[in-house]
Amino acid sequence: MDTSELEPSKLGTKEHWDNVYEEELENFSENGDEGEIWFGKKAMNETVKWVNQHVPSRPDMSVLEVGSGNGALLFALAEGRGKACYPAHRLLGIDYSEGAVQLAQSVAPSRNLTAVTFRVCDFLHEDPPLLADDQKADQNGAWDLILDKGTYDAIALMEKDKNGRTPVEGYPIRIAKLLNPGGHFLITCAYVSCHLTVKLRALQSPQLVILPISS
Repeated sequence: MDTSELEPSKLGTKEHWDNVYEEELENFSENGDEGEIWFGKKAMNETVKWVNQHVPSRPDMSVLEVGSGNGALLFALAEGRGKACYPAHRLLGIDYSEGAVQLAQSVAPSRNLTAVTFRVCDFLHEDPPLLADDQKADQNGAWDLILDKGTYDAIALMEKDKNGRTPVEGYPIRIAKLLNPGGHFLITCAYVSCHLTVKLRALQSPQLVILPISS
């Protein structure tokens, strides 16, 4: 499906996700529930499996997850749920919802993974922070692996801006800017967009892999 055919939804609003993570933060505080895994554990495990098979762990590799939510995917990589542990201090999760970041930061100590970094960042409008030990001067080509598990779908459901453009149109440009030459971009999504694949390939974004989710 082309994302231009999608109608805006509350799933594309920051207010919705702020409310979701406010509730999940409360649940975690009260009973230790870490919150929902977007698309479920099966999809997460498939993502981890693919990464293990195609992007071997290296001590200096940099991994960025856009829309990291409760941090479950990055925790799974750091814990070695596949065949290898990925260096926790080289993993960064960003989310535009402060509640999501607070939840992930709250979960991290219970997993002994406080080295995984989570930061508030509106991916479409600002660059994520550099990792603490990164020697790069800026974010251009800073990431060896970029992960997206559901964020593209949420962006595709956003309202048009004041100029009549859909926010998702800027997504491929942002990914291509951040990805290291020779790096990998793995996206798990429900709405496989021809626009996304064509645009990224036109921008010479290497190793684009889409894992579609069946409805």
